[in-house]
Amino acid sequence: MIGVSVTFQYDEDFDRARVVSIAENARGTFEGMPGLRSKVFTVDDARRRAMNFYVWESADAAKRFFSEEMRERVTGLYGVQPAIDFVEIAQLVDNSAAAHKAELAERVLRRR
Repeated sequence: MIGVSVTFQYDEDFDRARVVSIAENARGTFEGMPGLRSKVFTVDDARRRAMNFYVWESADAAKRFFSEEMRERVTGLYGVQPAIDFVEIAQLVDNSAAAHKAELAERVLRRR
């Protein structure tokens, strides 16, 4: 697995509402995307930045996605050029499946 950190660092022109709106509008694009295991959109008001973190099944899938065309597109969308860093993921802990199972079990018990 490969992680990709995409950081948009702003100066004085940081617009939280714009960053949140981009995330809300883009979410559907990434749901079910082949090769993409997960994506997190973040906002850091104190540091005036947005950072998105992707978890890809393979380096090839990640590199294909982050083409020069994609970099130009997100630069236009966010208004600043991103810093894109690829990292190897040594281990991943994903508790979402366990949480989902617990939630379903709780619903079943409530019905009884």
